[in-house]
Amino acid sequence: MSQSGESTGVDRRDFMKTTGTAAAMAAGLSTFATTAASAAGSNERIRIGFIGPGGRGFGAHVKTLCQQKNEGSNIDLVAVADVYSEQVDKVCDYIQKENGNTPAKYVDYRDMIEKENLDAVCIGTPDHWHAKQIVDSLEAGLHVYCEKPMTKFVEEALKVVDAWRSSGKVMQVGVQSTSLPVWNQVRELINDGKLGKVLQFQTEYFRNSDMGQWRYYALEKQMTPKTIDWKRWLGVEEGLAEDMPFDRAVYKQWRRFWPFGSGMFTDLFVHRTTSMLKATGLMYPGRVVGAGGIYLEYDGRDVPDVATVVADFNEGVQGLINATMCNQETRINQLIRGHFGSFVFGNGEQFESFKFVPERPQVTHDSSLKEEDIAVETPKESTTYLHFKNWVDAINANDPKACNNPPDLGAAAITTVILGARSYREGRVFHFDASTGTISDGDGSWAKKWEKNSEDRGSASHVPGWTAGDYGSTLREPDYMKLAGPWVNGNPPENS
Repeated sequence: MSQSGESTGVDRRDFMKTTGTAAAMAAGLSTFATTAASAAGSNERIRIGFIGPGGRGFGAHVKTLCQQKNEGSNIDLVAVADVYSEQVDKVCDYIQKENGNTPAKYVDYRDMIEKENLDAVCIGTPDHWHAKQIVDSLEAGLHVYCEKPMTKFVEEALKVVDAWRSSGKVMQVGVQSTSLPVWNQVRELINDGKLGKVLQFQTEYFRNSDMGQWRYYALEKQMTPKTIDWKRWLGVEEGLAEDMPFDRAVYKQWRRFWPFGSGMFTDLFVHRTTSMLKATGLMYPGRVVGAGGIYLEYDGRDVPDVATVVADFNEGVQGLINATMCNQETRINQLIRGHFGSFVFGNGEQFESFKFVPERPQVTHDSSLKEEDIAVETPKESTTYLHFKNWVDAINANDPKACNNPPDLGAAAITTVILGARSYREGRVFHFDASTGTISDGDGSWAKKWEKNSEDRGSASHVPGWTAGDYGSTLREPDYMKLAGPWVNGNPPENS
């Protein structure tokens, strides 16, 4: 089934009303609730329910937590809610086999939350359901793990941050690479001035296939309106999508269609973007533009097979996120550029080391700077294992700030990639004001701000956490620049 590529026509304000949350709070200004429940002690059990454990939700969420329970973690996998009856049976059978208990089965996650005395939920549903299910769970007093992307819309992301801070609960967003030690290591080096003034990051997530991206999710005959509660999956009554005829391809390969996902922007770009934000300390962008198109995968999809997002940050840093779904052997390198050098990571998610490549000494005036390989701690466990362990540990510590990918970081990444997707679709440039959480059309103010700073001979801005003073962020003034400037009353500037 080919979607039109236009918006569903559903008023997203109706969604906000259904969540019952307060208005979105300005980025970084709200505080956590002080009435959080006591931490789970070593003798207490964390009762976990699963919402929509499909491909990722089953393969990563359920299987990883089953393993951790068998290793002694104080968790119990007690309930499963999914609109597909065969998937519910499959997941519950697995839990029973691995952990020895038979989970309760539900179609509607709200019934599960109401009846099962849960402590936490894992959400693995399509993107358009995330925000509502997160907020419903937080407001029910539950800790949350939600698969990326955190939400489908920027406005929803701000609502989630608000609800999370008000709840005092622990929430982890499922970008598992944020649990790698490398990004904290990079951030410390950046803040200490290793690169000088940080100017740009670039990242990628290239793929290729002979069938079209996301069509490898197989369609099965048993997927029918009798086994799948289609209207509930769509979220028609909740105002999340319009009603439409049942279609196995839409159900299983929903990432190809705008009403339910955003293709590579939210399935892939959010991974790498979150890592780069964590490495640099950057959060919300100030200006975003996106580009691309469907240049090969003419299979009825809505989302592009080639895309680029360029995000500019108020700290004077630019982010470039680039990929195609039709070529993967000539990727661009993931790297962070500074005035005195760059960190080059290569491709993929885990690295045994990364390179420091210095700029030439004529620029740095420091001949001691040499190219070097910087070793990285490489955990034995998978990133998914580490990410879930971090979540459970944070619940036990009752510390919402202990998660490696909390909702405020998730919202910053979503703002970057979703505004890029909107820019591609709408042909607009977007400005974002983090102090008010508002989106506006781009204008000349972004360029004028930087031109004004140059005219005033201003100082460079730096990433959050910068401790290196002016290192690598000033220019040397050639003597001949004394000759620059307007002549006044026929007199050269050097005589004024």
